[in-house]
Amino acid sequence: MEREILLTGIGGQGIQLAAQVLARAAVASGLEAMLFGSYGGTMRGGPTDSTLVVADAPVSAPPIVSRAWSAIAMHPAGWDAVAAKLTPEAVVVRNESLFEDDALPEGWRAFALDATALASAQGSALAASMVLVGAYVSVTGLVAFEALQEGLAASLPARRAQHRETNERALRAGFDAVPRGVAPAWPSGERAA
Repeated sequence: MEREILLTGIGGQGIQLAAQVLARAAVASGLEAMLFGSYGGTMRGGPTDSTLVVADAPVSAPPIVSRAWSAIAMHPAGWDAVAAKLTPEAVVVRNESLFEDDALPEGWRAFALDATALASAQGSALAASMVLVGAYVSVTGLVAFEALQEGLAASLPARRAQHRETNERALRAGFDAVPRGVAPAWPSGERAA
């Protein structure tokens, strides 16, 4: 089974790091992963997107997809383009602190979290993308939480090691923010603690 994950936001929100964490967690779980990051010439404030394809067999999709199974959205700036690619049964996790309260299509499994507030409570608003990744894993069951921690450890460069604990707390806060009755969307997924 192959699943496409679109991540969108603006530069400085950690979208590229979030995509790397999720990709490395998938690989640590024995899955195949292909990642493609895209960002404008400006590092902060410009559009930034990533496409991640995860599969339980060799990935056959190209790194740029026309249709996607799911999305993680930090900022509304690139949301319309991402939403247009989502399938009718898409899984969506987004930062409600930056989105207006707009209706999402019927059939989507959408989860809105105040990721900024949850990250601030863990020590840094800059970890909001990690909150969304934690929630995404909880909703989908794509990987176990421990694999997510491995993905974070492998993705943080040495010069950012001092942020690992805050990011781990943010991952956990997002994971725990999803109600326990939600069934995982990944076929073999289990909501591991």
